[in-house]
Amino acid sequence: MLSIKGVSKHFGGLKALKDVSFNIEDGRIHGIIGPNGSGKTTMFNCITGLLEVTAGNIYLDDKEITGKPAHEISNLGIRRTFQQGKLVPSMTVVENVMSGIFDFKIRDIPDTFFRKPFADSKIESKLREDSLEILAMLGLEKSADRWASDLVWAERQFVQIARAVVSKPKILLLDEPAAGMGPIETQEVGELIKKIKEMGISPVVVSHDMKMLMNIAETVTVLNFGDNIFEGTPEEVQKDPRVLEAYLGAE
Repeated sequence: MLSIKGVSKHFGGLKALKDVSFNIEDGRIHGIIGPNGSGKTTMFNCITGLLEVTAGNIYLDDKEITGKPAHEISNLGIRRTFQQGKLVPSMTVVENVMSGIFDFKIRDIPDTFFRKPFADSKIESKLREDSLEILAMLGLEKSADRWASDLVWAERQFVQIARAVVSKPKILLLDEPAAGMGPIETQEVGELIKKIKEMGISPVVVSHDMKMLMNIAETVTVLNFGDNIFEGTPEEVQKDPRVLEAYLGAE
């Protein structure tokens, strides 16, 4: 579904990514691991158009998306979350989730100038219905009308995921979705990612939580200093000497 072919990203003399290639398959959970500074988030930024690649090509369904603006890539079916994803504190939980599908796909000139007020719009009513459905899936339906500013960290992360999922993208890039969470919440994130796959969305997960990732991922790509040093099943990754040396601390 998504092909990364020879992608490099340089920041002056710093080579954050060096000729990286791998494929994301439809209907599979793909994990990306590596030490800090290995290029994981940079790769996400290149895929989603937040950074321009120095070299290489990116394809979605065999159509090149390299260099396209971020909003176009989003509307083609690639959504993401961020490590420090922020919600709009002055909006409710459900309004934050609704913002995930209130995008360029429904904004045309007549809609912009002749739309009814927000609360009365048929479009917004449908968006709210879809958003409440996603919140129910996450067990957050009772928090729908809470202010985002009242949420604790784990709740904010779940709402951020809901905001990305509600548009039902083809691919969902999750950047450290369990960061700052305890064991129980981390397990809940893992179960949520499995549910997202069942929705027909292909999750791509960057995580430092090896236990969670190895329990849910079907394919794992390992980056180290911008290089793709290994790719395989979780079992294969955990046995590879290059991975053990670069990431798992083998002597």
